[in-house]
Order: sequence, then structure tokens, then C-alpha cells
Amino acid sequence: MNTFLKRLLVTLSIVAVGLFLYSYFVEDIFSKRLSPKDTVEFRLNDLKLEVFYNRPSKKGREIFGALVPYNKVWRTGANEATTFQTNKALMIQGIYLPQGKYTLWTVPKDSVWNVIFNEKQYPWGVDEEMQVMWDPNYDILEIDVPVEKIDTTVEQFTIAFDNSTDNLKLTMAWDNTKIAVPLSVLKDKK
Repeated sequence: MNTFLKRLLVTLSIVAVGLFLYSYFVEDIFSKRLSPKDTVEFRLNDLKLEVFYNRPSKKGREIFGALVPYNKVWRTGANEATTFQTNKALMIQGIYLPQGKYTLWTVPKDSVWNVIFNEKQYPWGVDEEMQVMWDPNYDILEIDVPVEKIDTTVEQFTIAFDNSTDNLKLTMAWDNTKIAVPLSVLKDKK
């Protein structure tokens, strides 16, 4: 076997081992994620809103108060930290939110959720000990939103935008629980 073929085989072997190790330790590129990534967008005129998150499934488990404990900060999904991005300044329950990109954290409770917009970007939602990576020193907005019990079961955690009544809302639903965060767009000054 000539030198070129030997080098090619060694290089291909190193690449194959590297891909395997990356897949095993970082992100399993060869199988479907248990909590797939998703991005939801809302566009109206020159407004653009976007949420990136991961969608865990119920799989017969009790969700709120069990898998997602009450009264503790939750990464609002799975895996990477959930992010919310707006290209316009917003008012949320009378509190100003400048345009920008934020991580979105929640504190689920039985009848109300605390929703937190944090200006720090985190590489992941939790650390090695499964503790949330959220740092309250970077909170820019915090509100309480009432819980709505719904008749149907939402199998996979879902974040969406609802503008069906011309009152824009950021909704989150999972199991038989739903919340709606009211969003008001501030007009540009001329």
C-alpha cells in the first residue's frame, strides 16, 4: 500500500472517531433528540419576534408539581436555555422591555407562573448538577401570569404566539396547563 493511501485511511479513521466522540459526548447526531429543538416566529409589519426552545414530551408523566417542580426556576423547556428575541421595544404588563435577545425563565406555581426575561445568554439551561444556570442579577423583567387549565392534554411542550384577537400574546402550554404573556409593541418615535 502506498504512503498516500495509508495517510488517507489514517485521516478518515481520525475523522470517524472524532464524529463518534462528538456525537456521543456533545450531541447525538445519529439519532433523534428526545426533546427536539424548535423556533417559533411572529411577524407583523416590521415587528419580528422569535423564540428558540426545546420541546420535552409528557410520556405519561405528571408534569407540573412533579417533573417540573412548583416554586423553582425552570429553564422553560429542555436542553439549551430558551431564548426570546424582539426587534422592537415591548411593554409587558406595563413594564418596558427593550429590543434585544433574552433568555426566558419561568417559576411554575399552581395558579400563577412567574415569567422572567434575563439579558444574559447561557450555553445550556442547567449545569452538571441539573441546577438552572439562571443568574437573577441579569433579570430585566419579571411578571406574574395566571395559569389556565385546559381540557385537552398537550403532549409536547409548546410555545407559540397568539394574535387571534389583535391582542398579541406569547403562550406556553404543556399537559393541561397554559399561560399567556401579553405583549404590546411600542411605536417608534419619529
